[in-house]
Amino acid sequence: MYKVPFGPTYEEMLHPDKIDPEIRKQALKAKTNELDPINLFNIIWKNEKNQVNKIVLPKALTGVDANIVVLLGKYFPSGSHKVGPAYSTLIEGCVDGDIIPGKHTILGPSTGNFGIGVSYICNLMKYDSIVIMPDNMSKERYDRIRKYGAKLDLTPGTESDVILTLERTYELKKNPNFRTLAQFELFPNYRFHRHVTGNSAVEAVEGIGNGRIACFTSAPGSAGTLAAGDQIKAVFPEAKIVALEPYECSTLTNGGRGQHRIEGIGDKMCTLIHNVLTTDFIALIKDDDSVKGLKIIHDAPHILKEFGVDQETANAMTDLFGVSGICNILGAIKMAKYLRLGENDNVVTIATDGFDRYDSVIQDLDHRVLETEDFVLRRWFKDIFQKADTEDIEDVRRAAGKERLFKQKEKDWLRFGYSLEYLNKMRSMQFWDDEYAKIKEYEQKIKEKRGETV
Repeated sequence: MYKVPFGPTYEEMLHPDKIDPEIRKQALKAKTNELDPINLFNIIWKNEKNQVNKIVLPKALTGVDANIVVLLGKYFPSGSHKVGPAYSTLIEGCVDGDIIPGKHTILGPSTGNFGIGVSYICNLMKYDSIVIMPDNMSKERYDRIRKYGAKLDLTPGTESDVILTLERTYELKKNPNFRTLAQFELFPNYRFHRHVTGNSAVEAVEGIGNGRIACFTSAPGSAGTLAAGDQIKAVFPEAKIVALEPYECSTLTNGGRGQHRIEGIGDKMCTLIHNVLTTDFIALIKDDDSVKGLKIIHDAPHILKEFGVDQETANAMTDLFGVSGICNILGAIKMAKYLRLGENDNVVTIATDGFDRYDSVIQDLDHRVLETEDFVLRRWFKDIFQKADTEDIEDVRRAAGKERLFKQKEKDWLRFGYSLEYLNKMRSMQFWDDEYAKIKEYEQKIKEKRGETV
C-alpha cells in the first residue's frame, strides 16, 4: 500500500504563514527539487515573504491610466497555477475516500496546464495518471507531462476541440479503477480559485491606486480562475468580472466554434463550474495578437524600452507570461478603456504560466509571418498594445444575457448526464455559496488525515 503524503489545506494555500514553520522552511528549500513531495506546501500565490507574486504593468506598455496588476502563476510548482485545482481535486477525493492509493489511476482531461498539474501532483502523491488532451498542443506541454511520469491519451484537434477530450474521458472512466480530476465540472477547482486566487487578488491591490479592484479579467478554459471573481465581488461589489474569449472561437458570445491559437482557453463550451451569475462582460481577443504580443515581450525588450518602458522592467518581463497571459493582459487593457478607468483604479488579471512552454509557439509564428525585424515588432507593439480598441465587448448583466449563457450550459452538459433540475440550481447564488462553504468541511478532513487534532 502506498503512503499518500497529505498536503496543505485551503487556508494554508491562501495564508502560508499558517503552515507549520518547519514545514514551510523545508518547502521553500525544496523548490530546487521539484519532485520532493513537500512541494505540495508551495501551492501558493505568495513568495517567501508571504507577498503575492505579481507585477504592476508599466503604463508605457498598457497605454491606459488604470493600474493593471497581473498575478504570476509561473512561480507555482510545475510552473502554472493549474497545479492548485489539480491538487484540490485530488485531495478532496482522497479525504472523501473516493480515490484510493494503490488502486485508482487518475484521469486528467486538459489542453495543457491542468494536465501538467495532474501529472505533477500524481507524481508527488504516488498515483498513476493519464492525461487526455488534443494532439496539436505545444510540444513543451507533452514533454513536461511525460517528464512527470503520466501517460498521454491524445484526441484529434487543438485547443477548441476539448469536447473530444471530455467524450474520451467519459469513455475511459467506465473502468472502475479510474478516477477523474474533471476540471470542467468538479467544484474543488471552483473552491481553490474563489478562496485562494480571489483573496490573493484582493491582497495584491493593497497600496496600489485606491486599493480596490474595479475589474477582473480572465479567459475561461475550465472557468476555474473566473471563480476568483466571486470572491472579488464579495469584497468589492462594484467590481466588473470579464470573461475573455478568442475572437476566432466566440462560444460564450454567440455560439462560435472556430479554431484558435490561445492554448488553455476558448474550449467551445460554457463549463459546468462557470458561475455565469457573476460574469458581467464577455470580451473577444484575437489569437494572433496574443501570440505576437508574447513575442514582443519575450524577444524584444529593447523595443519596449524605445516606447518608454524602463529597461530593467522590460528585461524582467521576458519570461513572466505565456500566450493566455498576454490574452488576459490585452483584455485588461481593453476593459480599462471601455470602463474609462482612471489612475486610481485597478484592473487585476492572471498570468497562468510563464514563457517556458511556448518556444515552439513562437517558432511557429516566425515561420508563419516570415519577417520579424524590429520595424515589424514596432508596428505590432503599436497595433496590439497602444491601439487596443473597445470593440467586441458583450454586456451580459441583463437577464437575456444570463439566459443565453444558461442555455449554452444546458446544451453542453445535459449530454453528459447532468439533469436540468441540477443545472437550474446554478441560477441561484446560494448554490455557489454553498459549494464554497464546503471549504470548512475539507479543512477539517485534511487535518484529520494528517493526524492532527481538530
